[in-house]
Amino acid sequence: MSSGIRFAKGHGTENDFVVLPDPDGALDLTPARVAALCDRRRGLGADGVLRVVRWAAAGAGAPAPEPGVEWFMDYRNADGSVAEMCGNGVRVFARHLALDGLLPDGTGEHVIGAGGGVRTVRFAGGDGAGGEVSVGMGLAKVGAESTATVRGHAYAGVAVDVGNPHLACVTTTDIAGLDLDVPPGHDPALFPHGVNVEFVTPVTGGDGDAEVSMRVHERGVGETRSCGTGTVAAVVAALRQAGRESGDVRVGTPGGRLRVTVEPDGTTVLHGPAVVLARGELDRAWWDGLDSGPVTHNG
Repeated sequence: MSSGIRFAKGHGTENDFVVLPDPDGALDLTPARVAALCDRRRGLGADGVLRVVRWAAAGAGAPAPEPGVEWFMDYRNADGSVAEMCGNGVRVFARHLALDGLLPDGTGEHVIGAGGGVRTVRFAGGDGAGGEVSVGMGLAKVGAESTATVRGHAYAGVAVDVGNPHLACVTTTDIAGLDLDVPPGHDPALFPHGVNVEFVTPVTGGDGDAEVSMRVHERGVGETRSCGTGTVAAVVAALRQAGRESGDVRVGTPGGRLRVTVEPDGTTVLHGPAVVLARGELDRAWWDGLDSGPVTHNG
């Protein structure tokens, strides 16, 4: 019998993840192991790690389990820190559960636990094997206005809480030319645990054909090809800037296209693809040889 550690690799609009099936919470998932897995030279390479664990076995760092919700998405950023929510990650997580036969048949929606609360997912194809995945992202809470700084230039933005913190900056600047190799500056008093920063174009088009483009710098990761929660925050900010409280908006990211629905009551739904592209085993000796240490909680 193999002693390796099972994994899968997946992505949602090229925001990529290592998926670690760990139903009984047996893995010692230290920051050093997460960072090594996500390293694109010495590991598998990813923007983060999704540990697939039964909520009852998720450990002391997880919120109390919700009745009737079996699976918990334990999400870690590429630097090993724990994050509350990941919209693209939820869709990949749900796809993995469906492909592994871990979701009940014959139901139109499924509820998944995460650090930022429960999320309801739906599969466009019905069986979870293909097609678009939609995830209810809950209420997007708009907070204070603030600024992000890139190479000394300040961009006006607004704080948006989507289960994790965002600073969404609507700008007419050519976002393709922004240097996001380093984290944009932000107000540490408003975001003491760091923040994901989005740069988004104003909404163009009307009902039925509204769209924006976006780039994002994720805390603990760097610039990513896409960000699910960031997409939601960007659309909420862009609609607000346009004087609209709700709408259905297509979002272009460097990794592909997503769609966000903002309902009149402020609740949001993220729609997009989710791909599981590979499965394998990690070498146990490699895993055991990595440094261990306490998990760092990021916000």
